[in-house]
Amino acid sequence: MFERQAGRNAEREENGISFRQTRMNPEEQNKALDAWQTSARYWDKYRVLIAQMFAPLTSGLVEEARIGIGQKVLDIGGGSGEPSLTISCIVGPTGSVMYTDPVAGMVETAQAEAGRRGLINIHFRQCSADDLPFEDRAFDVAVSRLSAMFFVDPVTGVREALRVIVEHGYVSFVVWGPKEANPFFSTVTDVIDRFVEFPKQDPDAPDAFRFAVPGKLAGILVTADAENVIERQLNFQIEAAISFEQFWQLRTEMSETLREKMARLTPAQLPTTKQAVADAARRYFVSGKMSFPAEALIVSGKKSAV
Repeated sequence: MFERQAGRNAEREENGISFRQTRMNPEEQNKALDAWQTSARYWDKYRVLIAQMFAPLTSGLVEEARIGIGQKVLDIGGGSGEPSLTISCIVGPTGSVMYTDPVAGMVETAQAEAGRRGLINIHFRQCSADDLPFEDRAFDVAVSRLSAMFFVDPVTGVREALRVIVEHGYVSFVVWGPKEANPFFSTVTDVIDRFVEFPKQDPDAPDAFRFAVPGKLAGILVTADAENVIERQLNFQIEAAISFEQFWQLRTEMSETLREKMARLTPAQLPTTKQAVADAARRYFVSGKMSFPAEALIVSGKKSAV
């Protein structure tokens, strides 16, 4: 059983796993939005690569959410456009996609890309997951690809997703698995952390690995009153025809945390750090191709009948 407590950091436990329901305060929210606004231009810059590298996540999400022709789909935290752009082609002209994101820069870049592709069944709204500006039961399905980790209030975000879908509709979330199972991230951060002292982060703070512990996000869905909650592990390869140099530039530009850490390195440390990362990453670059093993979790649930 879950025990719910009042307050900003409510805690509960199931099967020995502790869940903290942490809500960001306004100052934290503004700081996070500013960071993502800065990152938006880099997500646009690497749009093609990101779509290619994370395509298995989109496919897994579509499969788990049972998305098909003619459906109305809500994409929560759609970033630079995926999975909305892909889903729009799946639902076809009789279906529609509502893309949402709290970051103005992300909305602008996603909308511009949809325009370039001539997609007319995608609509755009700038809004936060915990305050969706839609009527009850407005969508058939709600999905979130790599955004639930950054929700201001995860439980409220999931409840909002359930509110706006039809009875027996699905909500489906993709999040990263453990850091150690994702060397695409850890290969760089583990090396840089040897050179830079950085405050230890609260494991429940908004971060790529906030829900990496199996069962953690599933517990959030249960608390939010989702039914038939299922968690599936997805193992895949993050692949692209790029060099280490291109990988290094991509990682150090796209990540706000890495940008902060890199700024703390002295000029003398920069080449040493980069070479250390290159040595650690060498096995993932063969014959002009990058290939990192990766692990994600897909957590899905259904809306109960009222």
